Amino acid sequence: MTTTYGDAPGAGRRAGAPATDELSAAERLSTDELRALQLERLRWTLRHAYENVPSYRAKFDAAGVHPDDCRELSDLAKFPATTKDDLRQNYPFGMFAVPQERVRRIHASSGTTGKPTVVGYTEDDIDTWATVMARSIFAAGGRPGHKVHVAYGYGLFTGGLGAHYGVEKLGCTVIPASGGMTARQVQLITDFRPEVIMVTPSYMLTLLDEFERQGIDPRTSSLRVGIFGAEPWTEQLRTEIEQRANLDAVDIYGLSEVMGPGVAQECAETKDGLHVWEDHFYPEVVDPLDGSALPDGEYGELLFTSLTKQALPIIRYRTRDLTTLRPGTARPAFRRMDKVTGRSDDLIILRGVNVFPTQIEEIVVGTAGLSPHFQLRLTRRDRRDELTVVVEAQADTAADRRAGAATEIAARIKDGVGVTVGVDVVDPETLERSVGKLRRVIDQRPSD
Repeated sequence: MTTTYGDAPGAGRRAGAPATDELSAAERLSTDELRALQLERLRWTLRHAYENVPSYRAKFDAAGVHPDDCRELSDLAKFPATTKDDLRQNYPFGMFAVPQERVRRIHASSGTTGKPTVVGYTEDDIDTWATVMARSIFAAGGRPGHKVHVAYGYGLFTGGLGAHYGVEKLGCTVIPASGGMTARQVQLITDFRPEVIMVTPSYMLTLLDEFERQGIDPRTSSLRVGIFGAEPWTEQLRTEIEQRANLDAVDIYGLSEVMGPGVAQECAETKDGLHVWEDHFYPEVVDPLDGSALPDGEYGELLFTSLTKQALPIIRYRTRDLTTLRPGTARPAFRRMDKVTGRSDDLIILRGVNVFPTQIEEIVVGTAGLSPHFQLRLTRRDRRDELTVVVEAQADTAADRRAGAATEIAARIKDGVGVTVGVDVVDPETLERSVGKLRRVIDQRPSD
């Protein structure tokens, strides 16, 4: 097998150059310039994967395609998709395209449903990751000199260290709080006075609850920008956080298999979807059932191909996230993806009706007397699947209002989603609080 370990065209800016210089250069690209750069990098990536990853060579050969068959960007659709199972079947390092001695860092998923997916980074990969993260923080409203409180988990999860390196690359001060110790986090925010926080939206709710438990109005904190990601969240939840915390809440997108956080970012000045950093990541949207390509503006499953990654090139990775691609606005060179409101593998099919947790979230957040903390519990009775929405009441909600809220939620779900569910309104702080990615669906059905 041929072994070529060259660098992707134009990838990897060496440490020392100011991050904002590269941000401005990338954002000045015309559409034609960007497409030419993408094609050059895509052809390099396909060759790099084919020549150095046996799994990709086998998949390409089985599909009857070769890297030389990619003559324009639309030709990418001829190549087979990559799934999480591909990474698991090649556990731990079978998808790496460089020798072990070139790998500078390894991250991995939790592996709660099987073998973890393992991802690796060369020195240039880490620099590219830091650069797109710096670009993301800048687009969100962070500026050199700001203090950034990073409450994403550190360790094998990509969130904490991914954010950390981007904060430093931009020239900000990082506060590496990680997750947990919620009372102490509130103290650190109060004492250190960061302008920016990076955290999952569900854990931000937990922090806001802790501010209020300590008798501190979170609107008086120093925080002015919240960069929230790692799980789907709704416009209703954005409004809730912004009103309670008096900050700009913006979305960040990424996943370990593609890079980590920093694949796409919502811009503070528009808050109209996430601009994909297309000079490093090429997006597609396909029909989630048959995998056929969909044009921009159509709703479907998001796929990503890395354009500059060396250690773990990824080809047409099926993210399972559902969204739509649209033209750029605040960053015209780059297309936007709509906020992810669901995942094809988070879909609950209840008595023939498709239900996403975010549909329920919109209704819960908009119901007076209830907190945004809820869970969906699936059970089975007499061979019939049942769904119960368990939601916390606010501390000052009277018993009769709780009953009314439960009836209201059940009716709105029936009218808006089309299914009959049970609703259980419980006391405040009854449900487990999230310190990382939120587990929204609890499946208690027996395994047949």
